[in-house]
Amino acid sequence: MAHGHQDAEHPGHAGHGGHGSPHHHDHADIDWAEMAPLLESQAELFTPLYERAMNWLTDKQTEPGLIVDAGSGPGVVACLLAEAFPGARVVAVDGSEQLLERARARAGRLGVGDRFGTVTGDLPGVLEELDYPADLLWASRSLHHLGDQRAALAAFADRLAPGGTLAIMEGGLPARFLPRDIGIGRPGLQTRLDVLEEEWFAEMRAGLPDSVAETEDWPALMAAAGLRPTGTRTFLLDLPAPAGDRARGYVAATLSRLRDGFADRLDPTDRATLDRLLDPDDKASVHHRPDVFVLAAHTLHTAAHAM
Repeated sequence: MAHGHQDAEHPGHAGHGGHGSPHHHDHADIDWAEMAPLLESQAELFTPLYERAMNWLTDKQTEPGLIVDAGSGPGVVACLLAEAFPGARVVAVDGSEQLLERARARAGRLGVGDRFGTVTGDLPGVLEELDYPADLLWASRSLHHLGDQRAALAAFADRLAPGGTLAIMEGGLPARFLPRDIGIGRPGLQTRLDVLEEEWFAEMRAGLPDSVAETEDWPALMAAAGLRPTGTRTFLLDLPAPAGDRARGYVAATLSRLRDGFADRLDPTDRATLDRLLDPDDKASVHHRPDVFVLAAHTLHTAAHAM
């Protein structure tokens, strides 16, 4: 799999240390046109986090001419990049033409379509189709979809202009939606789901084409690609309880994906708890309970191409 959609734009993404969730990598089975509205809604939920990250980036790359979003999905973040850098041309790169159609339409609605383009194809090879090097190459949670991450970083570095910046969003902390003790089932449900996600993520990585195990020291890997690390910072999405409708929808989609993906690994008590949390007719569900929140932490690493 080398599409590289951003996990924050996937239903089921739990922000788990920067991982996605089960089934995200079965791209042949996904109807992207059907899923796109949900992907967009969830990416929009994370807009405050992305905006803070981009504000931090504006000090590192002051006036980029070309920005590339490698693994753009339906373009929510690519459009935020266009707004954060009003002098730049933005190119959204993704493996799904259906999602890139949404990205182009979104750019048009937001008034940035005249400096917004798309390229369809698999990362990292598709980057060779860019007309000229990028001044800022953004890759949010797309790198871990690629088997050989070191080789992918080298390919990203090759597409940077002198003085350009590579910004990769990988890692962070597992997202939290509920208190440790929610009054039903066993306390600590999300921590147990974290363990299942870690196991699944390791299996997913091992099963990718050309998979290579790497120590996930992103600044060191960027340095090995010939870049100069320039900073690491973690940004929060903090939506306190009681969560709004969009946040509840995100929580429900995430827990539903986990329940379905881990159906054979969950113990019966946790499966029953998830069933109640997802039942719109149950007052204990995430659709109604007052203690639902979203707290997520995503880490951004930057490195510069030598002048």
